[in-house]
This record gives sequence, C-alpha cells and structure tokens, in this order.
Amino acid sequence: MTSVATDPMEALRERISEAAHGATPLRIVGRGTWLDAGRAVAARETITTLECTGIVDYVPDDLTLTARAGTTLEEIRSATTRHGQWLALDPFGGAQGSLGATLATNSAGPLAGAFGHPRDLTLGVAFVTGAGVLARGGGRVVKNVAGFDLTRLMIGAWGTLGVIAEATMRLHARPDADVTISVPLEETPDEIERVRRLLRRLPFTPYACEFVNASLAVSLLGRDDAVALVRLGGNRESVRAQRAAFAELGTANEADPAVWDSLATIEPPKAMVVRLSRLPSEIARTWRDASSIASACPGTLLHASPARGVVRCIVPDGDGVAAMLRTRLAAMECTRIGERLPPALWDACGPTARDALSVGIRETFDPKHVLNPGIMGELA
Repeated sequence: MTSVATDPMEALRERISEAAHGATPLRIVGRGTWLDAGRAVAARETITTLECTGIVDYVPDDLTLTARAGTTLEEIRSATTRHGQWLALDPFGGAQGSLGATLATNSAGPLAGAFGHPRDLTLGVAFVTGAGVLARGGGRVVKNVAGFDLTRLMIGAWGTLGVIAEATMRLHARPDADVTISVPLEETPDEIERVRRLLRRLPFTPYACEFVNASLAVSLLGRDDAVALVRLGGNRESVRAQRAAFAELGTANEADPAVWDSLATIEPPKAMVVRLSRLPSEIARTWRDASSIASACPGTLLHASPARGVVRCIVPDGDGVAAMLRTRLAAMECTRIGERLPPALWDACGPTARDALSVGIRETFDPKHVLNPGIMGELA
C-alpha cells in the first residue's frame, strides 16, 4: 500500500502503520548527518523526516517556537536571531543536524551547563508511535500540567518509542554581550580541578566552560598548550566582571566565538568518540583516565566540562586502536557512553534498554519493534 497523505505528519503515521502491519523494521533518518552515531540498526527499510520540515509557530513574546522534526538547527537559529532570541542547543555535529535528531538522541554541547539539555528546553512534542498512532505530549506554553511526561519519555529514546514529528521549544533572549575567552593552562588533572573549584565559587554561571587538551587546542586556536575555553554572556558590564573573575586562572585571551562551532564539528572521519563521566568532584580522576587513552593513541582530542564531570574523547581511527580502546575502557570505573564506535566496542559503552521497565515501555509504544530495532542494545 502506498501512502497518499499530503500532510507530513499524516504521511509519517501512514508509513509507520504500514510497517507495523507488515512487521517491517525501519531505520529512522532525519538529515542523515549522524547515521554513524549509535549502535547499528537491524532494519531493511528507512523512514525519513526530510519532508517534515518548517517552523509551524513562533511567538517571540512568549519565547516559544514550534518546528517540525526535519527542520535544521540552522534554520531555527536564523529565524530567532532576527528577534534577538536563540534556541540554546549546540549538539556535537553542528547546526546542520535536525531538531528531531537532536531531541531523539538528547544531544547537548557545552551550553548544557548553563541552559540544560534538550529535555529541559522542550515544552511539548508530537510523535508517531510504533503502532502508527499520532500522539502529543506537553504543550505550546511554558507552564504545563504535570503528569505522565510523554515529552521527556520521547527525548533520548533514539526513536525506539516513536518518531518525533514536531516539537515546541523554549527560547532565550540573546545577551547584549557574548564573549569567548581562552586561558592557557597545564594539561594536568590538578589544573582541571582548579577550574572546577573556581566554577563552584563563582556567583554566576558561564554560558560554557570547556577544558581542552593541547592536541585539540592546536586545531581550534592554533596553540599547543591546554586551555580553558570560556563563553560569557550578559550585559557588557556584567561580562567585564565575569571575565575579570577568570584572571585567577591566568591570562585571558580573546577568542573567536566561531570556535564553538568548530568544536562541534571537529571530529575527523571514522573517529571513535566516547564520553567518560563521574561526579564533578571527581573530574581530575576522569581526566586522568581520558589522558591514558590519549597517551596510548597520539592525536586523541579531549575536552571536558568540569562543572558537569564529563570528558569527551575523540580517538582517531588506526590499526589496533579499537582493541586498545576496548582494553582501556574495560579497566575504567566510570560511566562510559559511546557516540561513534565500531560494533565490537558497544558492549563496553552502554547504555542499553534491557531492563524490565524499558522493555515494558517499548512493548507499549512499539509492540512490533519496527522503530530503530537494536539501536539501544535491546537486541544485542
């Protein structure tokens, strides 16, 4: 049966209904920029949100915007900039990725420390379940009734519960000043701990603060020492005061704000990417673990969010690198989350959806298991 629906959400619903009826597994595709992220999907056909695009509703006075899933973050950035507003999401992969993929994977970048993750910025979603039911969770206003939170359930589910078709997002006003500085530091666990302690004492929260190893600093800034890369926002007087507070770390140099876009797209082709994390108070230990990977594999790019306790490792492809990385990860007592990895490494880098609660939810929303089967490790 061929779908003849003209409404993009209805077309998605019909396509998924057909797949459910025939028990045909589907690979969900947005803009196609992140298909090498996550585990392999055991699907024979694909379903795309490429036709499900465009801003549906934008109310600048309410600081809310509703867009369809295939809309790029760049499109949203362009529309909101004209009104002095922005959607504070900066996932790795860049602004050419789609809103739907960003929400489905709950992908967040350095701005998450100040503005939260996609779950925190999403007010409501429309989605199609694996049974072909078009449903909505949340709403289009900032205040909403608490209850069974379908919105949060869909975000980060990697499409396994439903295909996100539309989302309403919370926006923020753009600041008068948005400044990026870099502070040269030693590439040691003690230095990153010093950054974390300063962040805890500050009476304000920087928009972003990343501790970057020397290999990454060369690519981003053209310098061969580690740096603290800091983004500050607010009125101009406030930003001057914020910048002065970082003098405790060392000499602050002005940096091109475009460095954040460069960081989001810095991964070389076929690189292996994994995040290590513990409590923020243990960031020095986590950095030490990440540095052991970099020592064993020259050219590894490391950057950490000290306030969040996360270190992201970008390991270049090469002979024997995957085996080395597997050995190193197996010896680490920390949370390990894979972003891009070869199949042999996924069992060492969770997460999985094999627990009884996750399995039960999946059975409710996608009883035929037609949506992205295997991507959460449930079939491994």
